[in-house]
Amino acid sequence: MHSIKNILHAVRNFLFSGMNKEFLIFLFFLALSGGFWLMMSLNETLEREFAIPVQLVGMPRNAIITGELLDTVKITVRDKGFTLATYAYGRKFRPISFKFSTYADDDTGAGVIPLADVQKQVQAQLYGSSKLLSVKPGKFDFYFTYGSSKKVPVVFKGRITTSRRYYLAHTEFFPTMVTVYANKRQLDQLESVEIVPFNQRNLQDTIQQDVKIKQIRGVKIVPKQVRLSVYPDILTEESVEVPVKAINMPDNMVLRTFPARVAVKFTVGASLFRTITPEQFKVVVDYNELANNPSDKCTLQLRSVPRSVSKAHLENETVDYLLEQQ
Repeated sequence: MHSIKNILHAVRNFLFSGMNKEFLIFLFFLALSGGFWLMMSLNETLEREFAIPVQLVGMPRNAIITGELLDTVKITVRDKGFTLATYAYGRKFRPISFKFSTYADDDTGAGVIPLADVQKQVQAQLYGSSKLLSVKPGKFDFYFTYGSSKKVPVVFKGRITTSRRYYLAHTEFFPTMVTVYANKRQLDQLESVEIVPFNQRNLQDTIQQDVKIKQIRGVKIVPKQVRLSVYPDILTEESVEVPVKAINMPDNMVLRTFPARVAVKFTVGASLFRTITPEQFKVVVDYNELANNPSDKCTLQLRSVPRSVSKAHLENETVDYLLEQQ
């Protein structure tokens, strides 16, 4: 107890010493001037923005809202600072609500809430001295359906480039199909949905990433994002031996080439090379061209190649030949 009294005595002597008295007087007048400034500021006419929750009530159990539903409205109010402070820290704005059946149009699957109806509910919560300057957004609409839906595929949107000596083997989504909810007219027109554009440069390694689906006004998409897998593959130069075939030959003639098989060179992904067979290529000699342009050698034509290869070409474009009559 004695020690507490000593502490209080020391604090009192410190605060009321000559130097600290001047400091306390300074703080008093600083607080007084701050109070006057605050009173004058709050007495001025000011503008401030407030956010008010919005609710759509009375929805049927089988109704599904498609698209983003507005949940907040922003208003700008002009009044004295005291009143604006009351809105901000005292009298909170109540949520404004709108009855689903009043604004929903079953034929179009949409509803529009007039701006005047929004302003009316907001104005009812303001003091008489307050002036409502603006309400944002200026349009209040919603879309709905009574369970109409279908499944559509997800398609890629964007641009992917690979590093040199690589190519894009394929892309895939999981899931590959999503469920869309909308009114009948939109469902009939909707055949697929796109992802938000995905761009990647100088790709070398496999990528697996969650990507969002591009939203469509008035359509609810489930799920809202899918897993995108991107598979690059290294390019390799390969070749296969392909038999030479004659076309447009007369019935009594036989064409023999030397050699009977020729090499076809091409570029293909390393993982796809094992799927390439000589039967997928077609190398021919056209008898009509040979008859019209006689020569010691015949010209070969590469007529068909697999879709998975690129830069396919013949190692030799001419070969020796012999025509035999049967």
